[in-house]
Amino acid sequence: MKINKVVIGVGSNIEPDKNIQDAKRALARRFNILKSSSLIETEPIGYLEQDNFLNCAFLIETEMDSKSLKQWLQNLEKNLGRVPKKNKYGPRTIDLDIVIWNDEVVDRDVYERDFLKNSVNEVLPELKI
Repeated sequence: MKINKVVIGVGSNIEPDKNIQDAKRALARRFNILKSSSLIETEPIGYLEQDNFLNCAFLIETEMDSKSLKQWLQNLEKNLGRVPKKNKYGPRTIDLDIVIWNDEVVDRDVYERDFLKNSVNEVLPELKI
């Protein structure tokens, strides 16, 4: 079975310290977390009438394919209290996105959001985004 190295982008602005730690614990129960980036506080994008976000990234190893991992992450978001909203930029308990898959950028936001690029560079410095 192939081992995939994946960077997960993480964000929260509802009890972010608690929810990011809960997400990390859940990920660690299922995957090998190789590295975690520093927490970065960011201002909201798109919808400004909300609290700032805390963001970071985790570098994990998984035997899952990308579709299965994405589904697993969406289930974890629900388990941590994320409720789908009409405003995709609104407040959230947790946001978990696959950003890098085996050294390939799969989330274009990494080029537009410095905090995401910085987090990826911290956990995967050899990638040079």
